[in-house]
Amino acid sequence: MPSLTNTRSNVGQRGLVRPHRGKLIAGVAAGLARRFNVSPSLVRIVFLASMLLPGPQIVAYLALWIVMPGEGRA
Repeated sequence: MPSLTNTRSNVGQRGLVRPHRGKLIAGVAAGLARRFNVSPSLVRIVFLASMLLPGPQIVAYLALWIVMPGEGRA
């Protein structure tokens, strides 16, 4: 099992970063789409559809905005 510090240092290498291009608000959806090789529009639609369900979607988005490094800072 990898250590927590090793996991954090590999985040940028795995591609989980907020890109400078193709973002609408913070780049979270674009970064997730790039990481999982899907369309950013699909990620945005799934997020908006999830807003119909109860849960911490906004909190998760804000947490990813804070935690995901920008493209140049990975």
